[in-house]
Amino acid sequence: QVQLVESGGGLVQAGGSLRLSCTVAGSSFRITDMGWHRQTPQNQRERVATISTYGNTDYADSVKGRFTISLDNANNTVYLEMNTLKPEDTAVYYCNAIIVMNAKTYYKEGQGTQVTVSS
Repeated sequence: QVQLVESGGGLVQAGGSLRLSCTVAGSSFRITDMGWHRQTPQNQRERVATISTYGNTDYADSVKGRFTISLDNANNTVYLEMNTLKPEDTAVYYCNAIIVMNAKTYYKEGQGTQVTVSS
């Protein structure tokens, strides 16, 4: 059984910063890619950022220059450093991972963590 466990959400004022983390817990798996997406109060699902185990990153235009994704391969943990937060960043943030187990590929998501940015 593989689970993604997230932490780090909360309430912050506009212009502030938050750091989200997500650890893949379990055994006998290999990660190929991890990332974050978010579900806004308007119920829109948006890709935020992705990172491969080789360190290749990609960001949504709306967060470029403000958010940084990083991956600790040794601990199977992905981080999302969010700076200069804006009210429109308010959403439930979910981490996701592409993992390989028993020669099969799976997509996994975390339980989500709320980020609220006040103006």
